[in-house]
Amino acid sequence: MPVGPEQYRKDFGLEPVSDTVRGKALELALDIRKFEISLYWQRATYFWTLIAAAFAGYFAILAAERMHDAMFNAFVVASIGMVFSLAWFLANRGSKFWQENWENHVDMLEDEISGPLYKTVLRRTEAGGFIERFVDGPLPISVSRINQWVSLFTLGVWLVLACNVLPVFSRDAPLSGKHLLIGSLTAIICAAMVLLTSSKLGGTRKLSIIDRSATVSRNDA
Repeated sequence: MPVGPEQYRKDFGLEPVSDTVRGKALELALDIRKFEISLYWQRATYFWTLIAAAFAGYFAILAAERMHDAMFNAFVVASIGMVFSLAWFLANRGSKFWQENWENHVDMLEDEISGPLYKTVLRRTEAGGFIERFVDGPLPISVSRINQWVSLFTLGVWLVLACNVLPVFSRDAPLSGKHLLIGSLTAIICAAMVLLTSSKLGGTRKLSIIDRSATVSRNDA
């Protein structure tokens, strides 16, 4: 059921209330939104570093001339890369969820404080030439969505690289236990990240308070 600004303020106890309280709520919503955006790019940098290291390790292993069991080692690294890439993809979506949460709060709070500034878009009414329209002109493109597609593409690349170093399938060849172990562990971790990492929204949390006190005694000589 859609909630309008009036119902939103009523549910949050902001009506009737002073403009000072509403202004503080808007300020906090904007600050937390900025904080979520900064965390988004910090997480992106973290995953870029891990995935780049995994790519370097994968190709370094394949380029090594005398490494024992190089193909299996490369499969392990590719499995790690798949886990990192899926984690990056899910982290992108999670970050986007919480960023939009605070953007929605701003939409509900801003009208009577600063006007509909945040949710009003001003854009050019006339397009320029070919270069400006298709190369260097502005476009309403979501940077976070681009990252989500890039992370999904990276996951697909790791899947191909992992298959590239698997032993040649043969009905007569014995099953490789170590490949099966790494592949199963990777599948379990990926499934757990998809199925078991959702944030709990709503409900009631039971909290407990643990008190601690300290006393100081002085021994006089």
